[in-house]
Amino acid sequence: MPARSSLPPLVEPAAELSREEVARYSRHLIIPDIGTTGQKRLKNARVLVIGAGGLGSPTLMYLAAAGVGTIGIVDLDVVDESNLQRQVIHGTADVGRSKVLSARESIREINPHVDVRAHEFRLDASNAVGLFEQYDLILDGADNFATRYLVNDAAVLAHRPYVWGSIYRFQGQVSVFWEDPPEGYGVTGTTLRDLYPEAPPPGTVPSCAEGGVLGVLCAAVGSIMATEAIKLITGIGESLLGRLIIHDALTMNYRTVTLSRDPGRVPVTELVDYEEFCGVEPAAEAEGGWAISPLELRELIDSGADIAIVDVREPVEWDIVHLPGATLIPKDRILSGEALAELPKDKRIVLHCKTGIRSAEALVAVRRAGFADAVHLQGGVLAWAHQVDPSLPVY
Repeated sequence: MPARSSLPPLVEPAAELSREEVARYSRHLIIPDIGTTGQKRLKNARVLVIGAGGLGSPTLMYLAAAGVGTIGIVDLDVVDESNLQRQVIHGTADVGRSKVLSARESIREINPHVDVRAHEFRLDASNAVGLFEQYDLILDGADNFATRYLVNDAAVLAHRPYVWGSIYRFQGQVSVFWEDPPEGYGVTGTTLRDLYPEAPPPGTVPSCAEGGVLGVLCAAVGSIMATEAIKLITGIGESLLGRLIIHDALTMNYRTVTLSRDPGRVPVTELVDYEEFCGVEPAAEAEGGWAISPLELRELIDSGADIAIVDVREPVEWDIVHLPGATLIPKDRILSGEALAELPKDKRIVLHCKTGIRSAEALVAVRRAGFADAVHLQGGVLAWAHQVDPSLPVY
């Protein structure tokens, strides 16, 4: 049986390289494993990147610099000032602009030989499979599990491999998933569902916006993702298919975990409602008459209503900004039941966090503990800053 490292190239080589391309990619051309043929494969490759954010930024820049001929970007977000700490494909002048269009301009500045396709829409079950079929390889830089499972299942149905990455605070993970790799090469197909058979419980895996991320970690993880893409396109090296790399930036440690196909995994035959699959019902339940707007909270405060404002964020977030009169009780202490005795029984409780996600989750626990009048602040402290007190810092 051929060695595990001998997966065939994903892409046939282009017909030729121009004189300008030979000059640009000369440092690739003199690497025996890549050479002219490998560079022609890169030129002929079509790669779709999910998200022009923390992981999308370095992968897009390095794929463009490497000479990937066609790069698609799918993202509906706009550039926010808080993105600039890590999303290096965007600049200060891009704040408020479409991320897709901002990234496209940066890529064209890096390499005018690249055809950049802008997909400025929300990836969902109605468009994912058809979009993936237009590309040879997918790179997933999504920051939530609903999108990750959507990408996984759509890649299975489109018969496409994809490079997956995730980041949180100081840790990153990267793997390659491919349900049906070519037979006879000593590789068994694995997917995200072999790593995560079930979605983590809601609230247990915060997004970067909720939990934070070391900006430079994106470069470390994104460069691994781009490396895996180049290896798959050109057919060199040993891919991360069947393996997971875990990087800890604090200890500067990389460790590799072997992934195996779950023999009991149910085959993917269709796309589903991934918000429902990932169990986002706590937030939805909390919105059902249990939430108040920033302006409504402002009216309660101004009228002298007897309320208790409880901030469920972490102490480091409290140090950045907090609402007047609030008390800090982190969410985990509420969910564990430890802090329930600290909540006043003679006042209406108003919970809040940064965006409303954590306070909605905490509210369900508080209501179930008997605090029937408790509510939470829609949009959290960010909405308060935008709608009530613009002088407050946002993060």
